[in-house]
Amino acid sequence: MKPTAGDKGLLGYVRKSTPPPFLMKTYMLVEDPATDDVISWNGDGTGFVVWQPAEFGRDLLPTLFKHSNFSSFVRQLNTYGFRKVATNRWEFCNGMFRKGERELLCNIRRRKAWTNKQQQPIAEPMQVAAQESDEAQRSSSTSSSSGYSSLMDENKRLKMENGELSSELTSMKKKCKELLELVAKYAENEKEEEDKGLKLFGVRLEVEGNRERKRKRADISESACFLLSQSCK
Repeated sequence: MKPTAGDKGLLGYVRKSTPPPFLMKTYMLVEDPATDDVISWNGDGTGFVVWQPAEFGRDLLPTLFKHSNFSSFVRQLNTYGFRKVATNRWEFCNGMFRKGERELLCNIRRRKAWTNKQQQPIAEPMQVAAQESDEAQRSSSTSSSSGYSSLMDENKRLKMENGELSSELTSMKKKCKELLELVAKYAENEKEEEDKGLKLFGVRLEVEGNRERKRKRADISESACFLLSQSCK
């Protein structure tokens, strides 16, 4: 059964009164206060700012879109008439994309390529090519900057871990050195005690069992020194 003229009119009305999914999802991301450190409204609510493009592409985009490419997201914004309005940050504006006015999203329509070409004078092909080249360069720059930011974050993390390990190693070496000095001092005290043994007419007397105890103490002291010196290398 073919749709009637009334059906077509109703379908057209529904399409016009329903915002495109891309705009609804973007509005949800901007509106969510839990992600304000990554993406949020600008000061007066007439646009939004992506504060951390790398985290936005990696963590937020996949939750609502089927990709994690920030450059693709920017290209989509361009097709819906959004403009990048700042040079030092990713801030985008559209007259119908405002804080607290979700109903205005129905007025934003995706631009058609053939309409744009039809409206442009014949003498502007070079300008169009230049604009496309600029957009490609911006997209490439965005991707590169996101990758560079991720590498810098990873480098900082590795440096911090390396510093912690170095600190722990220094602390362990210090403790090993103190233990070696303690064992050496113990051995020296043992030797002094032996020298103070009983003497008769200037001759030291060997008490029964002392010789065996001395040998065991010497073996223990030698083994302890060897193990500590190996562990402190």
